[in-house]
Amino acid sequence: MDRRRLLSVLAAGTAVASAGRVVAVGEPIGTGSAGGGSPILPPAPRLPPPPGGPKTPIPASTITALPGPGNSMALTVDDGASPEVVAAYITFARETGARFTFFVTAYYDSWSIHRNALRPLVESGQIQLANHTWDHPDLTKLSGSAVAAQLDRAKRYLLDNFGVDGTPYFRPPFGRHNGTVDRVAADLGYTVPTMWYGSLSDSGVITEDYLIECARRYFNPQTIVIGHANAPAVTHCYGQLVDIVKERNLALVTLNDVLLPPR
Repeated sequence: MDRRRLLSVLAAGTAVASAGRVVAVGEPIGTGSAGGGSPILPPAPRLPPPPGGPKTPIPASTITALPGPGNSMALTVDDGASPEVVAAYITFARETGARFTFFVTAYYDSWSIHRNALRPLVESGQIQLANHTWDHPDLTKLSGSAVAAQLDRAKRYLLDNFGVDGTPYFRPPFGRHNGTVDRVAADLGYTVPTMWYGSLSDSGVITEDYLIECARRYFNPQTIVIGHANAPAVTHCYGQLVDIVKERNLALVTLNDVLLPPR
């Protein structure tokens, strides 16, 4: 089964995996597990705003972390196979002030379903959108024209629906890119392939305990951490993620908050 079909299956199974509870936009979030009579804890506390001061200039090249000193952390969220998880991230942002960069796989209807809820957060800068291709192929296995089509189709989707095109940041599916991919991407304005320092390991179904273990390992100053809007575990952990951020005196930021990319 290819990744697109796998993620579609995961999206369809989200409500089952979350014990029948679907997090909707506007529903209060908590730290408890859902279903089985488990209590839902109060909403997580508000997070501080991003740091002020000048942004750090970066060249047209791959990044895996936020350069320079500081106490910022960029939580980047990929794919969007599950409308329920996308909705929960939107609620998380609204209730806590958390800031994210979504790397949008535009094929998934989650982004259209939640366009009206998401667009004000994009316009305010609290959520940043970037390009994760149209339907998540391994770009290194495609021709140059096919790579361009993947990125351009997603770019046009972002522009038509959210008024932004995600440049200069793109994340190649599976983190796989080469000189050809980078040249084609740069011709479309995507000059900064964006990798990551650590992962929540939640592209598929995992336990909440393992997700929190990953967060404790990788939530550190100046890191770029990758998560996914595909499977339900993260929707039960937002309060715990906020606790880790606050314990470590981190500031959740978008890439645009702290980086000054090449023009």
